[in-house]
Amino acid sequence: MDIGTLRGLGTALVLIAFVGMLIWVFSSKRKKSFDEAANLPFDDEPESGKRDDKASRSKNE
Repeated sequence: MDIGTLRGLGTALVLIAFVGMLIWVFSSKRKKSFDEAANLPFDDEPESGKRDDKASRSKNE
């Protein structure tokens, strides 16, 4: 095998991985979990405030 064949095989492998990721990302099965993940920064949980209070108390002491 020469270098051209290896480069061609490498390119084909990367193309297959790219197409596989596109299929995975745009799959309708994954839409719900991706929507939930996209809204995580906006999710306000009461527990997160308690953790911040504890962290600020330990810094002040």
